[in-house]
Amino acid sequence: MILILLPSADYDPTESSVPWQAMRDAGIEVRFATPQGLPAHADPRLVEIGFGPLSSMLMTRKPDLDSYKQMIGSDAFRQPLAYADVDTTRFDGLLIPGGHAKGMRTLLESTQARQIALQFFKAEKPVAAVCHGVLLLARTLDPDTGRSVLFGRKVTALLAATMELPAWLMTSFWLGRYYRTYKQTVQAEVTAALSRRSDFVRGPLIAKRDSAQAPQAGFVVRDGQLLTARWPGDCHRFAAEWVAMLQATQR
Repeated sequence: MILILLPSADYDPTESSVPWQAMRDAGIEVRFATPQGLPAHADPRLVEIGFGPLSSMLMTRKPDLDSYKQMIGSDAFRQPLAYADVDTTRFDGLLIPGGHAKGMRTLLESTQARQIALQFFKAEKPVAAVCHGVLLLARTLDPDTGRSVLFGRKVTALLAATMELPAWLMTSFWLGRYYRTYKQTVQAEVTAALSRRSDFVRGPLIAKRDSAQAPQAGFVVRDGQLLTARWPGDCHRFAAEWVAMLQATQR
């Protein structure tokens, strides 16, 4: 059984539902956890409000929205655990999606969520994170070392120069800091948690959006039992490699 950590609201629908659907299709049971144990919905701007003339570029793709609609209709989604009630010994792996709207802070700033992540690392169980989800891991400190659980590992996450900052610049005149969850970029904060700057792997210079038909277009980084990806455009490959990791672990 796999745990997906969600904030109270505002996560990315692709980064959550595409891996969920891949696990469901593979017969892997999934549970959700939210701060208060209440169902949590994705960022409405990505689901329905849109971005005006930029919607075709920035909104969630229809096939991934269809996966999201199936996810929120599931019994597991409607009956999540509260962070405080998570028993990590019951789970075989942890997945953390991202998102950039304000509601994501209920996950990224949660000491309970960090404790959950730490327990998975200590148990050497598979962990997957994408986009801002990697930021939670960067902030999760191992009390035995005083360093992030990412220290000494190779990872990727939302890129500053080609993803986070351009999206903010394109939308800031009417959405303000919507695309800037924090003053520091995700890439900068994650890189600061690593043992070497070179342990942050940027991937191809030009990011291509993957799909169910072409998952190889996405980019992921695997380091042992840790799998990370950059943005929604990596999530079909991310999901496929995550399921393969879990199946290999269970053999």
